[in-house]
Amino acid sequence: MNLSRRTLLKAGMAGLAASAVAGCNNGAADRGAGEVIYWLWDSAQLPMYTECAKVFQQQNPQYRVKIEQYGWNDYWNKLVTGFISGTAPDVFTSHSAKYPLFADKGQVLPIDDYVARDNVPLDIYQKSLADRWIGADGKRYGLPKDWDTEVYFYNSGLTDAAGISAEQLNSMTWNPSDGGTFEQIVARLTVDSKGRRGDQPGFDKNNVKVYGLGYGDAGGADGQTSWSWYAASNGWVYSEGQPWGTKFFYGDPKFTETIGWWRSLITKGYMPTYAQAKSGVDITTSFGAGKYGLTPNGSWMLGTYAGLKGVKTKLARLTQGPNGKRPSMMNGLADTIWAGTTRRDASWAWVKFLGSQTAQDIVAKAGVVFPAVTASMPAAKAAFAKAGWDVTPFLEPVEAGDVFPYPANPNAADVSAVMSPAMESVMSFASDPSSLIKANKDVNKILAANA
Repeated sequence: MNLSRRTLLKAGMAGLAASAVAGCNNGAADRGAGEVIYWLWDSAQLPMYTECAKVFQQQNPQYRVKIEQYGWNDYWNKLVTGFISGTAPDVFTSHSAKYPLFADKGQVLPIDDYVARDNVPLDIYQKSLADRWIGADGKRYGLPKDWDTEVYFYNSGLTDAAGISAEQLNSMTWNPSDGGTFEQIVARLTVDSKGRRGDQPGFDKNNVKVYGLGYGDAGGADGQTSWSWYAASNGWVYSEGQPWGTKFFYGDPKFTETIGWWRSLITKGYMPTYAQAKSGVDITTSFGAGKYGLTPNGSWMLGTYAGLKGVKTKLARLTQGPNGKRPSMMNGLADTIWAGTTRRDASWAWVKFLGSQTAQDIVAKAGVVFPAVTASMPAAKAAFAKAGWDVTPFLEPVEAGDVFPYPANPNAADVSAVMSPAMESVMSFASDPSSLIKANKDVNKILAANA
């Protein structure tokens, strides 16, 4: 979370609880009693949710849905502003890192009574997804809509040229001592300006043409697409009470040694410096330009990678760590209702529909995300296969039960405000990994002060 969003969130805290109670009309005079305003941030999903709205309105002619889409950064800024001003959307797509704060401030509506009244089945979703939307207070704040895990996207042209097989890529191991076969592969994929590979004599780490491993950021407090699986497979957990962190462990030796090893790939020339990684060219663009052999990323990025025409992209499993597993963070989104809406029945009808197999079959057939409803997954697999993707590496951790949740906390903005600069400092070599011990103490002071 960047400073501007954190500032807005913190500045609005005093007014948040009051605005929902006030129940502003969020444009009631300008629309009918049955019209629901629905927000989402992913432009790739706008077409399929437009189709969902058409089907919903056919089945529920008394209701109308108006969909508005905003980019990620604008989305959360506008949402918090809407909470404060009483102009928030009736229903909005929410993230598991965001809703704990909104629930804590009374901005999202518990739906337990609606779920019980309408006998909504919760066992139709992928295991544990529905429970991710039960807040620290034990109340339910949304129905899941999709889920995601992480893999390595790799440039098969570069791996072929390096003599690295798909079997080798899908059996990579790592450890914090020598990096295992994973580091060997990353070294082999790295090529300097004179064509020498990272595992060959004379390799010039200061003049690299192709990096074996790319990354998008320092990971902040979650490391979802950068370091999370390395740390988890080294036996580390984010916090006590996971996912509802009551005491964090960013100072744990298992974490600091993991980050120390990850950073060492920069020192060896196998991974770009933090300045290079954050130069303004995003990770997928650099991958598409042939600058990276491997890039870790989430399933929500499949469409973006599919659009890269200059490379042939394939998927590989995450690394197996010291604990013998290949864990992946499993996260998901849900549709939630603003507590200040004056259209609760219409909003609930829309949320219930979006959480149904009817809606999620529509989502699945679009081949953009993995639907939360288990019975909708075959359609999603077929859609991805038609687009040329074998999505097995995304599915295996879920089927094996080797997944861990995105860390949740009502104070996530404050935790991120500590950990983001701390991780950036480490990855830019301004600080040592041991500095994370102090950062962790600062995080736990915040949690204690807000307990």
